[in-house]
Amino acid sequence: MPWLRNAAVHGLARRGLALRRHPASRRQSLLAGLGVDLVVDVGAARGGFAQEVRAFGYRGRILSFEPLAEAYADLTAVCADDPAWEARRSALGSESGSAEINVASNSDSSSLLPMDDRHRAAAPQVDYVTTQTVAVSTLDAELGTDPTRRPFLKLDTQGFERQVLAGGRASLDRAVGLQLELSFVPLYDGGMLVDEAISLAYEHGFVLAAIESGFASPDGPVLQADGVFVRG
Repeated sequence: MPWLRNAAVHGLARRGLALRRHPASRRQSLLAGLGVDLVVDVGAARGGFAQEVRAFGYRGRILSFEPLAEAYADLTAVCADDPAWEARRSALGSESGSAEINVASNSDSSSLLPMDDRHRAAAPQVDYVTTQTVAVSTLDAELGTDPTRRPFLKLDTQGFERQVLAGGRASLDRAVGLQLELSFVPLYDGGMLVDEAISLAYEHGFVLAAIESGFASPDGPVLQADGVFVRG
């Protein structure tokens, strides 16, 4: 009944809420339409993104990368019963080697880059608490001999996307889809901002297909969103 639906929508709106299509549903439609045969999950944390992809219907291969010891242990436990989901303990960057990663109190904000004061102001409960030495590989080294033909690349590396893509030029050219964090203000020192991220994606033949909500300041402004790009 339209009147009941409208009443529910307006009731939610008065409470600052909205009824909308889940972004993962749209993403799954894009994955299916693109014929994706591998989801590359860079910065997998504890596997939340891949679990969401599975929950909304993707049944192909998933390859997850996570450098932090504790998060990787949780990730491997989550994917242990899924034969099409592989986890590798590594950061990705412009070249192979090792690096010191800053470990945040909430883990998800951990980064190879220093945290900007604007991030601390927006989330004062979050800060770096320690460091870990982690292995660093490159996207091209990891995917160079992979037999899949239509990969989708998802990067969630807290400002380090530029370096990941610099080490994955061939992989980026193979990809049919790409998901990047779009930062509207600096959140990590030296991190890629929205204009550079979108320009880079378009230079490699992608077009923006969807924007998903991300990190917002408690006083209202949206500081970061996720951009989903498809091969144009």
